Amino acid sequence: MKPVKTYPRIIENIEDWPIYRLSQDRADFLRAIDEFTFQRTSSRHKKDLTDVIVKTIYQERIRIKEDPWKVDPPNDKVFWNKISKKLIKKTLDRNDPSAHEAAEDILQKIIHRYSEEIVGTFKISTFKFAQRFLTVLFNRLFNAAVEKSIASLWRGRRQLYERLNIFGDVNTVRELFKHGTVVVVPTHSSNLDSILVGYAMDQIMGLPSFSYGAGLNLYNFGPAAYYMNRLGAYRVDRRKKNSIYLETLKTMSNLSIQRGVNSLFFPGGTRSRSGEIETDLKRGLLGTTVEAQRALCQQGSDKKVFIVPMIIGYHNVLEAPFLIEQHLRSTGKENYIRLKDEGKSIRSWLRFIWRFLSTTNDITLSLGKPMDVLGNVVNAEGHSFDRFGNQLDIKEYFLSKGEVNEDYQREEEYTKLLAERIAERYQVDNVVLSSHLIAFAVFEMLVHENPKLDLFGILRLPTDDYVFPFSAVEDVIEQMQVRLLEWERAGKINLSPEVRLHPDEVIRDGMKRLGVLHREKPLIFNKNDEIISSNFRLLYYYHNRLNSYGLEKSVNWKSAEVNLTTF
Repeated sequence: MKPVKTYPRIIENIEDWPIYRLSQDRADFLRAIDEFTFQRTSSRHKKDLTDVIVKTIYQERIRIKEDPWKVDPPNDKVFWNKISKKLIKKTLDRNDPSAHEAAEDILQKIIHRYSEEIVGTFKISTFKFAQRFLTVLFNRLFNAAVEKSIASLWRGRRQLYERLNIFGDVNTVRELFKHGTVVVVPTHSSNLDSILVGYAMDQIMGLPSFSYGAGLNLYNFGPAAYYMNRLGAYRVDRRKKNSIYLETLKTMSNLSIQRGVNSLFFPGGTRSRSGEIETDLKRGLLGTTVEAQRALCQQGSDKKVFIVPMIIGYHNVLEAPFLIEQHLRSTGKENYIRLKDEGKSIRSWLRFIWRFLSTTNDITLSLGKPMDVLGNVVNAEGHSFDRFGNQLDIKEYFLSKGEVNEDYQREEEYTKLLAERIAERYQVDNVVLSSHLIAFAVFEMLVHENPKLDLFGILRLPTDDYVFPFSAVEDVIEQMQVRLLEWERAGKINLSPEVRLHPDEVIRDGMKRLGVLHREKPLIFNKNDEIISSNFRLLYYYHNRLNSYGLEKSVNWKSAEVNLTTF
């Protein structure tokens, strides 16, 4: 086993962490959010402010009636009823200054309710306890699961960090903390992502805690709510789609970044249902990084906002059966039976942790090249460079008539450009795992054996009718390896060490790791050492990790021995 490098803490004293300082100043931070959101919303909706409030009240009443949660405030219904009555009494069907003033007062009350809900706190004692507890728990669970012995619960033999393979330039990312605020934007495959990323950044990379979004639904579980409330998480209620709530959420992100609080969020918005690496990123929170950078320039600050893509790679995703079913259903092509999302309940989550730690599979975290908010590459000193290597002054991007000013349309274009650059880095800095390669190769063999069938026709094929000869798979893998090695030399992709092995070893390693947590296996060996599948949909899910590269074009399908044995 290769040694795992761990780094000393960038900021040793937790009281000096930006997220702690922000928590200590929570009341002032809330006032700043309230004021900024009010000014932004009221200026954008001078003529239709009442309509915006009416729509918000309507949406909130629907949420309370049709989708209530345990974590919702007990006075939720009362609050919105009072707001509604005041709106009807003071502003509806009126167009005078007092009506407008009443509408603004109502707006301020709504914004403050949202900001109080969103902003969390950070307690040092809770952080230290959670840090120790989770580390001990995971390590002991892992060793107990591997040893299958009760006694091993108290004999730690292998640390969790030894399961995490970190690719990329950690030193550059660490240096950037000296020059500004770092925003990490990972891909999103599993509910386990936040835990593993947080653990890796804390225990391996030595980074201070980040501000991160936690779905409000997670707060339905009392112990989880207690700890997340005190670990710097901000609460995100995905049921709330109204413009006032979304503006408050974005303001929180914008102002916290301006205050130097490092942030982590998933720009894909939710877990990838298809298994593919995200290409269409959400721009809401991404846009706050651009706004924060412009605001810093307006303030005359030389601090910068740095974006660090991160690509998370698993050989197993607990929720894969549920996710791929959702993806296929969303196409409208088939009436698939809806499966329960195993990743939501606490019991299933703990069961998954046990099953996950009992395997020998590692997890890959690949740090993409850091960039500024315009997508320009930055070096360890925080300087920005264009694609030709010329150094840039990011302040110039926000100038108009010689002054830095707000320009929402311009910043929307910058946000779009940033999203495109992050998606590009996801592709380039992705690490190809042996499990993904074998899944891609075998599914493409199935596709080329059935050229007249569309995807859904292929997924309806009976798995019992297909056997994939080892020699045929080996031939396809070898041809794909040639192209992958070319791409790696050209800086277009990264390969795990196992993918560089002889094709025979790649196949066996990938087969050993691929989807071992699932009851129905994407690929397994039969008694004749031939490859078969128990579930083509799961095979398709893991295949999709490499779907956007066009790797199938590297195979000479006419010459390759890809004739499948069918029964």
